[in-house]
Amino acid sequence: IATMLESRLQTKPRSSPNDRETSLWSSGLGMKLEAVTPFLGKYRPFVGRCCQTCTPKSWDSLFHRSIRDLGFCNVILVKEENTRFRDWLVRRLCYFLWSLEQHIPSCQDTPQKILESTGVQNLLSGKVPGGAGEGQVPDVVKKEVQRILGHIQAPPWPFLVRLFSWALLRFLNCVFLNVQLHKGQMKMVHKAAQTGSPLVLLSTHKTLLDGILLPFVLLSQGLGVLRVAWDSRACSPSLRALLRKLGGLFLPSEANLSLDSSEGLLARAVVQEVIDQLLVSGQPLLIFLEEPPGALGPRLSALGQAWLGFVVRAVQVGIIPDALLVPVAVTYDVVPDAPCDIYHASAPLGLWTGALAVLRSLCSHLGCSRQICSRVHLAQPFSLQEYTISARSCWGSRQTLEQLLQPILLGQCTAVPDTEKEQEWTPITGPLLALKEEDQLLVRRLSHHVLSASVASSAVMSTAIMATLLLFKHQKLLGEFSWLTEEILLRGFDVGFSGQLRSLLQHTLSLLRAHVALLRIRRGDLLVVPRPGPGLAHLARLSAELLPVFLSEAVGACAVRGLLVGRVPPQGPWELQGIELLSQNELYRQILLLMHLLPQELLLLQPCQSSYCYCQEVLDRLIQCGLLVAEETPGSRAACDTGRQRMSRRLLWKPSGDFTDSDSDDFEEAEGRYFRLSQQLRCPDFFLFLCRLLSPLLKAFAQAAAFLHQGQLPDTESGYTKQLFQFLQATAHEEGIFECVDPKLAISAIWTFRDLGVLQQMPSPAGPRLHLSSTFASRDNQEKLEQFIRQFICS
Repeated sequence: IATMLESRLQTKPRSSPNDRETSLWSSGLGMKLEAVTPFLGKYRPFVGRCCQTCTPKSWDSLFHRSIRDLGFCNVILVKEENTRFRDWLVRRLCYFLWSLEQHIPSCQDTPQKILESTGVQNLLSGKVPGGAGEGQVPDVVKKEVQRILGHIQAPPWPFLVRLFSWALLRFLNCVFLNVQLHKGQMKMVHKAAQTGSPLVLLSTHKTLLDGILLPFVLLSQGLGVLRVAWDSRACSPSLRALLRKLGGLFLPSEANLSLDSSEGLLARAVVQEVIDQLLVSGQPLLIFLEEPPGALGPRLSALGQAWLGFVVRAVQVGIIPDALLVPVAVTYDVVPDAPCDIYHASAPLGLWTGALAVLRSLCSHLGCSRQICSRVHLAQPFSLQEYTISARSCWGSRQTLEQLLQPILLGQCTAVPDTEKEQEWTPITGPLLALKEEDQLLVRRLSHHVLSASVASSAVMSTAIMATLLLFKHQKLLGEFSWLTEEILLRGFDVGFSGQLRSLLQHTLSLLRAHVALLRIRRGDLLVVPRPGPGLAHLARLSAELLPVFLSEAVGACAVRGLLVGRVPPQGPWELQGIELLSQNELYRQILLLMHLLPQELLLLQPCQSSYCYCQEVLDRLIQCGLLVAEETPGSRAACDTGRQRMSRRLLWKPSGDFTDSDSDDFEEAEGRYFRLSQQLRCPDFFLFLCRLLSPLLKAFAQAAAFLHQGQLPDTESGYTKQLFQFLQATAHEEGIFECVDPKLAISAIWTFRDLGVLQQMPSPAGPRLHLSSTFASRDNQEKLEQFIRQFICS
C-alpha cells in the first residue's frame, strides 16, 4: 500500500535506507501551512445531548444555547493564575500549591453510618435472610459485615489524594500534550450537581488510565472526590488498598454467589447499603459500562451492570428521589501502553508493576517527542427516574437471531418478521439476578442506551482518520484528511484536534511511526507506507473508531451491494450498476437482514428506536450523502410530495412513541418508490469507502462460515476460538489482508453463529462444549450461510 503525501522535503539524501527513514522522521515535512476548516468554517457541532424520546424534561432543563460557545480548556495546564499566590517561587511550585487548594470533603464516619443503617441493623437482628436469625451469632455477623465493608471501600485520605493528584499532574504533563474538556459540557454537569441529586457517571473504558484520569478531571473542576467502581480481578491486594484510600470501590466476590447462599445475601445487602449511603451523601460515582479493549469478551461489562443495578434499586425503593446519569467517554489519539496484559495475565496488576510502567512511560516519552492528546467527554445528564417511567412503555416483543434469520438464509421463507432482535452476550451476575426480572431488563437496556450515548459523544482523533486513509489507499493525504474531517463534522460528530494541517499530520505520523514508513520518491514527494503484518491489524483497530460516524451509511451501502450482487457482475462498471432500479421495499428488507446479522454491540441501537425506524434513517442517510437518487416512475406521486399523505386509521389511537414505519403504512406507500445509484464522480470511491468500513467484521464472519467443515468440533468455546483465530491468521498470510486478524472478531463470529443456531452449546462433565448443529452439518447449508454473508462484502 502506497500513499503519496503532497509535500516537498528540504533534507539531504542519506546513504542507507535506515538512515534515510530516520532523517524523514526527524526533519520537518516541509508542507505548506493550511488550516483545518471545521464544518466549512461556520460551526463546530456540540455533541452529547440526551435522548429526547426517553428524557424530554432532561433535554430542556440542563441545557442552554450559550453553552455551545464556551470552548475548551486544557485540564492539565496549571499555571500561577490557577493558585491564590503570585511570585517567582509560585511559578515553580504551582502544581504542589494547586493540589493543596483542592477541596476534599472529609468522610471518616462513613463506616459507622453504614453499620448503624437500617439495612445492616436488620441483618444483625436477623430480620432479613442471610442475617443473624439463621443460627448465627450477631457478633459473628457484625465481624463479617465489617470485613466485607473493608473489602468494598475505605474513607479517602485527603493528604494522600492531594499527593497523588500532584504526582499525577506531573506525570500527565510529561506523557500528554493536552487533555481537553469542553467548558459547556462541564457547565451542564455543574448545573446537574446543584439540583441536589447525586451524579452517577457511566463511562466507556479505553484503558486502565481512565479510572485515574477521570477522578483527577472532576477534582480539578471542583466536583470533589469521585468514587470509582474498580474491577478487583485486575488489581493486587496492595493496589486495591491504595485505590480504596483514593476513593475506589470494589465488589466482594461473595456478591456473585447464588441467590440462596447466605454469604451472597449478606454481601449484596452490605454493598447495597454502601451505595445507598454514598448516594445520600451526594458523592459522585463512576461506573465503567464497557470492558477494556484488552478483555476478550462482551463489550458491555457485567460488573458495570451489577453496580448500575444497585443504583437503580436505590432510586426505586425511595432511598433517594432521583439520580442524574452522565454518559462519559475518554478518547486518545493513541491509547497509552498498558504495563502488562492484565486481563490475560495470571497475576493482577501490582504496585511495583504499575510503578515500573510509569517509569517506562516517562522514559519513552521523554526520549522522543511523541506526546499523546486526549479528550474527556461529559454528555448531558438525564434523570434516572424519568428514564425508568418512559422506557417501560417502549418494550415490545423480540425474537432470537435463529428465529429471525435462519429460515431466510436456508431459503425456507423470504419475509423478515416484524419484530426486534433479542441478543444479550453479557452474562448476568448475582447482584443483577437479585433484582426483579423487569428491573434486570431495565438495567440491561439502560446500559445499551448510555453506552450508545457515550460513543456518539466521543470525538474522532486524528490517528483514526489517518489509519482509515492509509488502509483504504487514498492517494493524497492532505486533501483527503481535510475532506474526511469535514464529513465527520457534517454528521454531527466532533473531532479531537485543531490547528494547522501541517503540524497535525506531522504529529499524527509520529504517533503511528511504529506502524508506517516514510519514503522519499522522485521530485521530493513523500510516500507513506503501512508496515505489513501486525501494523495493518493495528491500523484496522484504529480505523474502527471511525465506524460509529458512518455506520448508517455503511450498513446501507453493504445492503445495496447485497441487492446488486445477483444483478450485475461484481467488478462491473459503476455506470452499469447505476442502471438498476432499487425499490424501497427491497432496500428495507436487505437493511433489516444485515442489521440482524451484525452484533448488537456493534450497532448500539438505542432501545427506544425500532428496526424499521433505523431502516428509514439508513435510507435517508444514503440520499443525503448523494449515493441514492429517487427515480420517479410514470403515474406515481413525487417522492418529495408530502402534502397528500394521509394518516392511517391504525395510527389514530396510538401514542407518539409508537410511530414506526412498519405501523404507519405497512410499506404500501413504499411499493412505488424506486432509487438508483448516483452517477456523480465521487460516488464510486465513497461507496467503496463505506463498504470497507464493515469489511473486517463481515470477512471474519464469512471465513468463520468457511471454517465450519475444517474445525474440530466438539470443543470448548476458548478452544474453538483459538482454532478460528489460527485459521484467520493463515488466511491473512495467504491473501495479504490482515484487517480481520483480531481475536475479538473471532469471538464475535462464534457468538453470532451460536445465536443463529449454527453452533450449539451442550453441557458435559468437563464443562460446556460447542457442537455443530444438525441443520448446518451438511455442506450445502454451510455454503448457503457463507454466501448469505458474502453478498454484503464489496471486494
